[in-house]
Amino acid sequence: MRLSTKAQYAVRAMVSLNLYSEGTPVTTRDISARENISLAYLEQLFSKLRRGQILSSVRGPGGGYVLARPAEQIKVDQIIDSVEETLVPVSCMEEDGRCACTDQCVTHTVWQGLGERIRTFLSSISLDDLTREARDRLPGSSQNVQ
Repeated sequence: MRLSTKAQYAVRAMVSLNLYSEGTPVTTRDISARENISLAYLEQLFSKLRRGQILSSVRGPGGGYVLARPAEQIKVDQIIDSVEETLVPVSCMEEDGRCACTDQCVTHTVWQGLGERIRTFLSSISLDDLTREARDRLPGSSQNVQ
């Protein structure tokens, strides 16, 4: 199973924003350059993240984007839900986990269980967790010094 580039880029961009914001707005241009994500594509993602109440925009000089709530309260599944249509493991499954097939398939319980485990895993990781991990990997951090 693969998540789309939308999901990957959204999570990467959110980590970058949180890592470098220091409480001030960050522009999509800065994130685009740092993460090597197309500016137009990033702006589309940030529009969805704003609608999903993950980000807030700040207009004017010095404007950009800030987190809509503390990073500890933003979970990876919420970021993905904001930019993806659905987070289910197979195409015949509804967003609520029900089977969309006319006759419920005999393997439905496998896919339903997988979907629940994926959701549980992604909802257990906060943006703050990912940011701390990224900070530890930055050159010059105490974790990288041997």
